[in-house]
Formats: sequence, C-alpha cells, structure tokens
Amino acid sequence: MNPSLLTAPPSSRPCPLVSFPPFGLTPNSLPRRRRYRVSFPRNSISTDDQSPMSTSSTETTATTPTAPDIFGGPKELTGIQPVVEKLSPPLRVATSVVILAGALAAGYGIGLRLGGNRNAALGGAAILGAAGAAAAYAVNAAVPEVAAVSLHNYVAGCDGPEAVRKEDIENIAQKYGVSKQDDAFNLELCDLYSLFASSVLPSGSEDLRGDEVETIISFKNALGIDDPDAASMHMEIGRRIFRQRLETGDRDGDLEQRRAFQKLIYVSTLVFGDASNFLLPWKRVFKVTDAQVEIAIRDNAKQLYASKLSSVGRDVDVKLLVSLREAQLKYKLSDELAKDLLMEHKRKLVEENISVALNILKSRTRTVGGVKQAVEELDKILAFNDLLTSLSNHPDADHFARGVGPVSLVGGEYDSDRKMDDLKLLYRAYVTDSLSGGRMEKNKLTALSQLRNILGLGNKEAEAIILDVTSKVYQKRLSEVFQSGDLEMADSKAAFLQNLCEELHFDPQKASEIHEEIYRKKLQQCVADGELDEKDVAALLKVRVMLCIPQQTVDAAHSDICGSLFEKAVKDAIAAGVDGYDADVRKAVRKAAHGLRLTREAAMSIASKAVRKIFLNYVKRSRSAENRTESAKDLKKMIAFNTLVVTELVADIKGESSDTPTEEPVKEDVEKLYEDDEWESLQTLRKIRPNKELTAKMGKPGQTEITLKDDLSERDRMDLYKTYLLYCLTGEVTRIPFGAQITTKKDDSEYVFLNQLGGILGLTAKETVEVHRSLAEQAFRQQAEVILADGQLTKARVEQLNELQKNVGLPGPYAQKVIKSITTTKMAAAIETAIGQGRLNIKQIRELKEAGVDLDNMISESLRENLFKKTVDEIFSSGTGEFDEEEVYEKIPTDLKVNSQKAKGVVHDLARTRLSNSLIQAVSLLRQRNRQGVVSSLNDMLACDKAVPSETLSWEVPEELADIFGIYAKSNPAPEKLSRLQYLLGISDSVAAAVKEMGDGVLSAGAEEEKFGCDASVLLDDDDSSNFTGEKSAGPNANSLRGFEVIDAIKTQVESICPGVVSCADILAVTARDSVVALGGPSWTVQLGRRDSTTASFSNANTDLASPLMNLDELISLFSNKGFTAKEMVALSGAHTTGQARCLLFRNRIYNETNIDSAFAKSVQSNCPSAGGGDNLSALDVTSPVVFDNAYFKNLVNNKGLLHSDQQLFNGGSVDSQVTTYSNNPITFYADFGDAMVKMGNLSPLTGTNGEIRTNCRKVN
Repeated sequence: MNPSLLTAPPSSRPCPLVSFPPFGLTPNSLPRRRRYRVSFPRNSISTDDQSPMSTSSTETTATTPTAPDIFGGPKELTGIQPVVEKLSPPLRVATSVVILAGALAAGYGIGLRLGGNRNAALGGAAILGAAGAAAAYAVNAAVPEVAAVSLHNYVAGCDGPEAVRKEDIENIAQKYGVSKQDDAFNLELCDLYSLFASSVLPSGSEDLRGDEVETIISFKNALGIDDPDAASMHMEIGRRIFRQRLETGDRDGDLEQRRAFQKLIYVSTLVFGDASNFLLPWKRVFKVTDAQVEIAIRDNAKQLYASKLSSVGRDVDVKLLVSLREAQLKYKLSDELAKDLLMEHKRKLVEENISVALNILKSRTRTVGGVKQAVEELDKILAFNDLLTSLSNHPDADHFARGVGPVSLVGGEYDSDRKMDDLKLLYRAYVTDSLSGGRMEKNKLTALSQLRNILGLGNKEAEAIILDVTSKVYQKRLSEVFQSGDLEMADSKAAFLQNLCEELHFDPQKASEIHEEIYRKKLQQCVADGELDEKDVAALLKVRVMLCIPQQTVDAAHSDICGSLFEKAVKDAIAAGVDGYDADVRKAVRKAAHGLRLTREAAMSIASKAVRKIFLNYVKRSRSAENRTESAKDLKKMIAFNTLVVTELVADIKGESSDTPTEEPVKEDVEKLYEDDEWESLQTLRKIRPNKELTAKMGKPGQTEITLKDDLSERDRMDLYKTYLLYCLTGEVTRIPFGAQITTKKDDSEYVFLNQLGGILGLTAKETVEVHRSLAEQAFRQQAEVILADGQLTKARVEQLNELQKNVGLPGPYAQKVIKSITTTKMAAAIETAIGQGRLNIKQIRELKEAGVDLDNMISESLRENLFKKTVDEIFSSGTGEFDEEEVYEKIPTDLKVNSQKAKGVVHDLARTRLSNSLIQAVSLLRQRNRQGVVSSLNDMLACDKAVPSETLSWEVPEELADIFGIYAKSNPAPEKLSRLQYLLGISDSVAAAVKEMGDGVLSAGAEEEKFGCDASVLLDDDDSSNFTGEKSAGPNANSLRGFEVIDAIKTQVESICPGVVSCADILAVTARDSVVALGGPSWTVQLGRRDSTTASFSNANTDLASPLMNLDELISLFSNKGFTAKEMVALSGAHTTGQARCLLFRNRIYNETNIDSAFAKSVQSNCPSAGGGDNLSALDVTSPVVFDNAYFKNLVNNKGLLHSDQQLFNGGSVDSQVTTYSNNPITFYADFGDAMVKMGNLSPLTGTNGEIRTNCRKVN
C-alpha cells in the first residue's frame, strides 16, 4: 500500500450530520454527546483503548458476540432526562406551555408587587418568562438525548445484533417525536453502527469468514441508517486504523494494520455495492490508488473463495458446483482467478494421491500388495478426473464454478524436472499392473492415456515406458510358450505370435526386434568355440522358424556376429605382415572363413574393409613423404604388401591355392584400348604390359578384387599413379653434398609394379591412358611453349615440334591441339596488347579477319567495345568534319561484333561531349595563333553535330567566336559546313560578312604585343575605369587561379617593415618555393631583385599558357617557344601533384577516352556528371592531393591522369621514359623540378629601372 497512507488525513468528519465543536467552547453550550465513540476491529486496538466487548480471535471465529459485548451495558438518565422520559409528546407541549405561562404570570405579579406599576410588572413578566422559556427549551432539548439513550438501551438489551428490529427503532423515534434529523439520535445510530461494524470485521491476523457483508447489511437495515452516514462510519474506522498504524512501532503490527485496512476496503465495497465508488473516497482521503483498492478486493475475494474450496473433496456434484459459482459472484472474484483457484485445489487433491502412491512404491518395507495399493491411489485420480470431465460437458456447465475439467499437475509440486522420474515410476507401476494378467484390456489403454495426460508425460516418454514393460512381458510370454510347446504345436507360428502381440497391444515390429535379439544371443552361444557345426545350424534353424525371422535378418546377424570373429582372424593375418603369413595363419583364415559359414561376398567385404584401411595408411605415408622418391617407395611397399599378403588372404578366403594362376577377366573396352593406336603410341603405356620373360621373372601378379576405388576420388587415385609413373621415368634420385644428385635408372620391372598399383587403386584402362597421356602432353607443352615463345610457327619449328612429339610419345592429334592452343593464346595476347596501346585500328582488324584469324574469340567483349569507342573518337578528332553513318552505325559494329544499339549510344555520348570540347580547343588554338588547329577543331565540332544535331553554343567572349568563324571561312569550306558552323556559333549574317572581309587580321592583331615574363603581371586586377583587362580573367586563369589574398597579406607585412624595396614578383617567386617546401617538396635558391610590370597582357595569357586539351607535340612546342626542353616540361608538369581542376576541362577524358583506368574514371564521374556541374572540382592527384611528391607520375603510369594533357605525358610517346624515371625516383624529380623552377623564375625579368616596385600588388603605383 502507498506509504502516504500512514499520514492521517486533515479535517474529515465521521458523519455529515456531526459537527465537532472547537476546543474553546464550554460544555454548557453543547449537547452532552460531543463526538462518536467509534469502535475498532478486535485485536487491532491498543490495550488502553480496547473496548470491553473485544474477544479473542478464537472466540470471534467460533461464535457471534452478544449485544452487551458489542455495545456495552445500559445507560442511565440524568438531570431532567428521567422527567422528560415520562412525558409523552403532547404532554411535553402542554408542560412547556404551562411552564411558560406560569413564569409569565409569576413574573408579572412579582414585578407589579415590587414596582407598583405596569412597566415593572411587564419587566418581571419578561424576566421570568425568559426563564420559563429556557426551562421549556431544556425539556424539549433533552428529548433527542433521551431518545438516544432509549435507542442504545434497546439495542444493548437485545439478545444479539440479529435481534434488532427496524420496527422497534421506528417506534422509539415515534415515541419521542424524533428522527434522524436530530443530531443526538442520529449520532447514536452512527455510533451503534460503527461499534457493530468494528466488531464484525476481523483483525489483521484473522481471515474473513464470508458472512461479514450480510451481517453488516442486515444490521444497517435494521437501524435504518442512511448509506452516506454508514459509509462515513466505514471511513472513520479507516482513520482509526491508520492512527493505530502510526502508534504501532513494530513491523508485524504495521503489517497487521495493513491487512485490517484491506479487509475494511473489501467488506465496505461489498456492503455499498455500486454506490461504493462515490460513498467511499479511499483515493481522496487515504491517497489509495485504484490499483491498491483492486488488490484489496482481489486478495480478500481469493481468500474467501479458497476457504470455501477447502471443504470441497472428490465427491463433487452439480449442486456443489452451482454453490461455488454463486459464492464466486458474491465475493466479486473474477472468472480467471476463480478458475485458477479451483484448478489449484484439484491439483492438490491429486497430489495427495500421488504422494501416497509414491510413498508406497518407495517404501523399503513394501509388501507384495504395495503396487496394488499405489495403483488404487492412481485409480482414485482417474475416477476424479472422469467425474470432472463429465461435469465439464454438463448442459448446465455455464452455471458451474469456473475451472471444472480434466486435472493437470502444471504449476504444482510435481511440475518440475526433478519430479519427472517419480511420475514415470507411477506410470510404470500402472502399466505393470495393467499387464499383470498377461494381456492389456481396452479400458486400461484408455486409463493409461488419461494418466499420461494427468502426469504430464510426453508421448515418447510414455511410449518408452509402455514399450519397456510390454517387451519384458512379451519375452516372458514367449518363454512360457516355448517351454510349454504351445508355439511349436501351433499350425501357424506367425498367427500365434500375431495374436500374442494383439493381446498385449504390442507393436509387431518391436516384437520382430525381440525375435532378432533372441536369435543373436543364440548365435553367439553357438559360435563361442569359433565355428558352427551341424547341431548348431539345426538349433538356429529351429529358432528362426519358431520366431518367423526373415532370412535377411538372419544373414545380417551372421554377418555381424560371425563377421566380427572373422574380422579378428583377418586382422591377425594382416598383422603377421609380409614375413609372418605362414601355414598357421593360413589355416586360421580358412577355418574362420568356412567354419563360420560366411558367404564369400560377406567374407570378402570384411577382408576388404581391413585391407583397405592398411592401403590408406600406405597412401597417407606416401603423401606426407619429403620427395617424390620417398613417396614412390611407400607406394612400392603397398604393392609388395598386396602381392605377398593380400593376394594370399584372398586365395584362402576363396579356398584356392595362391600358386595356381588365375585368368583375370579382361573387359571388352580394355582390349579395345590395348589394340588402339593411342595405347601403342605411348611408350610408358606399352611398358606396363610385361612380356612373358618379365612376368616369369617378377613372379605371380597381385590380386585386384580389393581396391581403393571407393575410398579415394578419381583425382587422388590418378595423382598417386602419376607419382609412381614419374618415379619410373626419372629413376631414383639421391642427393649428395654440395648440391649434386645421383639418378639411378630403373629397368622395365618398375612398370610392372606400376600396373599392379593401377589395379590396387582401381583405375580403369581409360583412366590409366589419361594419366600417361596427360603426362606426355604436359612434357610436350612445356617444351613447345619455349619453341613458340613469340607465337610464330615456322617450318623449322614444325620439324622441332615433330621430333619432340616422338620423344615424349604423344599422339599426333593431341600434339596439334597443344600447338594450336599455344599459338592462339600468344596471338590473342599480342592483339589485346596492341589494342590496349592503340597500335591496332579498325583497318588492321579487318585485314586480320580477312586472313582467317578468329578475332571474335581472341578479343574480349569489353576490349572490342573500347576499340569501337576509340575508333569513333578518332573519327570525331580527325579534323576532316566527315561522319559516315553507315560506316559508324553498321559496318564497324559488325566487324567488331558490338551490339548496334549499344554502339549508337556510345556514338551519341561521344558526340555530345566532343562537341563542346572541340569549341574549347578551337578557342585555345586561336589564342595560340594556330590557324590550322582552329580549322581542324571546328571540323571535329561539325562532325559531332552531324552525328547528334546540336543547338546554338554559347561562349563567354563572343569576339573569339567571331575570330574562329573568320579563320574557318578563309579555309574554303563547303558552303553547307560554313552555314552550319555559323548557326552553331550564333554568328549573325552581318557579323559573318564583316568577319569574311577582315582577311588575316585576326591572328596578326597581337603580333607586336610586348613579351612578358616573371614580372607579377598576373596579380593586376581589371580596371573598368581605364579600360584595362588583366590576365586574371584570361581563359586558362579564370575560376582557376586562387590565393591572391595570401600575396596581399604578405605584401602588407613586408611594406610595413621595409616599404618600397621588395617587389611583388619576388614575393610570388619566394612564395612558390616555400609553398612547395611546406607540402613536403624540394627547395631551391630563388634569385631576387625582380621589379614589377606596369601592365599585363590578356592575349598573351590566352595564347602562352598550356591548354588541358593539348596533345604531347603541342605541349612540347609551347614550352619550347619559352626556351624549355621536353624534360623540363615534364618536370614542371609535376606541379600537378597538388591543385584541382574543373569538371568542364576533363569531362571528355573520363567519359570517352580509352587510355584511362576504369575504376579511376568511375570514381571521378561521381563528382563530374556527363551533363552539368562544369565548375565541380576534382584533385589533379587523387593519391596525395595535399602532399608534394611523385604520386602524380605514378598515377600517369597507371593511366590515372585527370587531364588529357596530363596523360599525354605517358601514352606511348617520347617522354614515357622520363615519366617512368620520376615515378620510380622522387629524388631525381625533386632535383629536376627545382632546376626548372629556377629557370622559370628567370624568364624575362624586369630589372634596373624597368618596371616598378608596387605598393599594392593588385594595381600599379
């Protein structure tokens, strides 16, 4: 219960009609009865407060207390109460009138006499009138008190509370003219009710009897007290209980008060029924939760119902079950709990029987009839279970107590694994008793099924017990019919045995197993001396016939029992070894094989098992040998064991002489193979067929009936054979000091052993030929691959191969197959390499196919698709502007066996990408003043447009579009090409006409521009006010160069320390060196003294900087114009080990170029889609983007260059070796890079008075 219940609630009244006075009032101003005398449940009040009628718990449970014991003795009338008690209501009124009138008259007379005037008389009348009124009031006010005393004395004077009658209470009220509206009378009613309720409720340590609710309700009705007043008394009793809890100091006392309070809640709830929810505010007054109230009701209802069940025995009937149901509803117990309680009660009744039965069975002094007594207890359980089962099917079962049905031990004392053996013991006892008469009755089967369910045994457990007991009874019955001769005299042994099984309800299959066991025991007795004589055979035959044992079962028994004896003899013979297989061993084997009357197949099976185990031991040792020679020696020992021991053993089992040669059966397929040319062509195969002289020299052949065919896989057996074959070919190799070895050649007798090994391994002739041929083919292939190293088959090499074929003895067709395989593989590898390096184009592919080369099977599908892609890319970059749809969409895919739809998709993707890239390249070549390059790039763009027609293209600098259009117009193109180009570039007709008239002025406009070098011109910002355009916005620099604010910060700090001395050009040169060092790169000496330029060249920046689309020759030419060698160009390109590039500049490479690692391309594509995202950035060096090292060159070697111009440095060109050197030797790269940076820093510097020292690097002074 909630601990907060220990705190007494604040202001609450025991009765709504009661108003307790404040302590400051005087007794004279209040009625005499100022408060309730509320009794408390017996044995729960302290000694000082215990009421006189309290009795011991034993007395209260046995008898009902009398009224005096509960309410105390009669009360006395005091003061004027005896007078009032004598007056009837009319007389009281008259008396009151008389008193008042007399007082008035007397007062008037006295006042008149003393005052002598009327006013004095009236004053005296008023004074004495008031006194008379007070006296009259006192008489009437005492009436309720007198009525209360009368009520108390009436109730206390009754023989018992049950004798109180409502009519008598009403008569008392009527006599005194009072009602429940009178406080004193109502207080007495409440007090009487409280005393009675307290006496009825048991103390915390006692249980409810079950009649408390009816008793209280009956008394409440007799008193006529209202439910709200009665409920207030129950709440007041609760308060008293809680006050008592506070006074109780010990744990047991506190627990007792809790239980008393729970009983109060339960009884009160039943007394007031549905109205208890609002009449009994337990939750508000005592802070009791709804759950705690439910628990109190549940626990007490369970206690009452359990008490009711305690008197229920095994003689259950309909009337009892109905009364239990009524009690359940009366106690407000749920169906679920009622069911659980009844189930528990039934289980306990059954457990009593089980305990008695177990005590009998486990008793050391158990008598012969003990089992019968235990079975009687079990029969009581079954009878009780049958009764409950029948009642559960009764038509009126809905009116019965919940839980009626079969008995179960679940949840009880015997529902545990520890008790399972005890339950099995009971079940076994019942089964034994059921079969005690030699047969199993039907009713016993039903009883056993019910008992199994009651005891909770599983089907398998119960069946195992029944089988065990029944088996013993069956064997006993068999013994009886054997001895009596009944079975032998039966016309049909099978029918007799079947009838016996039916009587016992015994499974015939299990009976057969018992028959087999009997036969086996008999057989073991007969072979105790190591053999079976005729008498033994006859006895066994009789048992077999009598018990109807199948021949198959007999054979199995003989194979098992006799076989174990024979197996021992075989193992002894094998253990004798090669030298110990003498006449005694042979005699023992023959005796065991024939004396035990085993079939030849059974004997051979047993011998085979033992022999094969020895064979496998030899094989195991052979496999674990250090070298081939030792492995072959172990195999040779196995061959000797087979010849000298196993062969003799097989002969003894068969009863033959091992000296008599036997003709081995030769299969037709083997003979055919012997006659085949293939057999004759293999020299090693011919040797394993010994001639007559060698056969006579080697002695008798070994047996081939016991083999390892089923113990080892075909591969393992062929490997063992191959090991010995190599031993025969190479001889015995002996290693001597200093790394030398001696080879002892073997004669052809080893091949005879090889033939015998093949028999032991169970190899067929076909498998043997396969081993010899594969070995010869392996030797031929090894030497042929050396001869055909380059894949070329010349006449001299053909002769060489023919001689090799004869030496190894390989048949011609197999030799030709090997030769073709080698040449085809070499050619395919060469072709794939040529395609991968770009040395094989579609024209050469067609020539090879015309020559009969099967390229479709030599070149993988992915490689053919790459070749198609590369071919189309070459068409789009040929510079001719031509695009033949039939050639691209039909002929080339057909020649390369590429899916036409997939080919069309590749063409469209390439065309879209190359179209924009061609425009970028044309503008770049324009800036380099490369007229022919511009024309070629525009032709490529037109070819792409012809494949996939495009919309008008856009460019940031429209003037450059006009320039490249003018250059193309001067190249005498076809009118339709020029017209299409005008549309693609968005050139209006007027601009087109003007451009055509300009002549060659486009490329010569900047011829006289100043040459710029390392002068910080790139730092100058554009100035719209002076119409100045710097180099930052030039094509190669726009959105690419970054970090200008770093230079600004450095310049600001330098100027603050040393103004007007250090140029921006020197700051830029030093910063470049220090940045490389900070990233882990090399250092170099930077020469200082440069001055800053006063201008910049937008045009030079566009033409003199390398384009990411340039090829190798263009890069070499561009750097050569500035005085750099190809080696220096490669070294300076190594700066791409850091930095990033825009998707726009490498999109074509990662989607269309073939000289790129596929995984690398796929990873970059995730950040650079085929359309859009042109400004997305990717690292130029994906391996170590923030470290200055040689990873850039390693990436190039692995085809992981991000830009087209990057990969051009390693693409089969003149600088491949330089890239390889740098990728393998970072020190060399660092040295060359530093030298090249020094040279670049000295490129056309301004010195002396040229230029200036800028104050702000972004603008001139």
